[in-house]
Amino acid sequence: MSGTEIVETTPTRRVLVTGLATYWGGRLAQALEGFEQIEAIIGVDSRDPTLELERTEFVKVSNHHSLLQRIVRAAEIDTVIDARMIVNSLGAPVRATHENNVIGTMNILAACSGPDSPVRKFVFKSSTHYYGSEQDDPAFFTEAMRRPHAPATRIERDVIEAEQAVAEFAARRPEVTVTLLRCANVLGPDVDTGFTRMLALPMVPVVLGFDPRLQFVHEDDVVHALEHAAINRVPGTYNVAADGVLALSEAISLVGRRPLPLLPPIGAGLLAAPLRRLGFRTPDEMANLLRFGRGVDNRLYKATGFVYGFTSREAVIRLGEHMRLEPILRGRAREEGYVYEREVEEFLRWSPHVRRERPSEGAGADREPLGI
Repeated sequence: MSGTEIVETTPTRRVLVTGLATYWGGRLAQALEGFEQIEAIIGVDSRDPTLELERTEFVKVSNHHSLLQRIVRAAEIDTVIDARMIVNSLGAPVRATHENNVIGTMNILAACSGPDSPVRKFVFKSSTHYYGSEQDDPAFFTEAMRRPHAPATRIERDVIEAEQAVAEFAARRPEVTVTLLRCANVLGPDVDTGFTRMLALPMVPVVLGFDPRLQFVHEDDVVHALEHAAINRVPGTYNVAADGVLALSEAISLVGRRPLPLLPPIGAGLLAAPLRRLGFRTPDEMANLLRFGRGVDNRLYKATGFVYGFTSREAVIRLGEHMRLEPILRGRAREEGYVYEREVEEFLRWSPHVRRERPSEGAGADREPLGI
């Protein structure tokens, strides 16, 4: 599946977002709610959503293809966005991760198949783990390049298998616009990744004798990249990574931390023990990145009209600013004593029985409906 520079606006009216309970699924649904031309947003997941949504309808369902297919057809879904991919091996047990990444992807593709399927656009969030990370890699991977080495970790194998399933679907359904986005290492104040955790440590462990080149992408740009593919017609495979690369030592300095060179230069498995003593578990897929790094060419997606809000350097700087301010904001929240309860907010927002007093000079003033 190769990328293309041709972008045509195509009607996106009825959208299905898979993995609504995930960070990306929730953020994307929130973003799509702002587009008036989108008539319906349906979110599916086996868990309840974690973000507040206004006009997204949630359906609690497993990834079983027959159930998903019924939803797709009944709601006449024209656009499916699959944001469920787990790219952190510490995010779930091995079997559950493979079930989600590979079997789940195949089931969702099956739900979009069939001669009577209304689906005309499929967007899949993948990862630059597809390329791996080795000593003799090119300086920048383009979308047309195959990885030069066999996958070294189970996450890399999952990404390759899931992408193969998407490519086969695209070949079988040429009338469907299929967009595959390979996202680089994500940074941001709200997203939880191996790099956000590592850069938050007081002393950041590095591999002796290595200072890898790394490329990042801000969490907001990932949401906008998915949004861009949802609204426009951009068939093909694209790298989603910010401009510029940074040495790991530079990234550590920008967030106000100091490097701690204590990791052995050989044997990925040997990285785990010293990191565990610091209270940090390193995902297997990060082991080679901490030695050899990775860069990807981002020009193809920009040629479709997509504009990044942050460079790699700016994404790191923003993360550093957040880490410096977060303890202060957390302290203020404790002082204010405010506890958010979703059920209470739902009551205050929607109940016809809730009323508030008008500003008045005396008792017995009229009341008016609450507007929040």
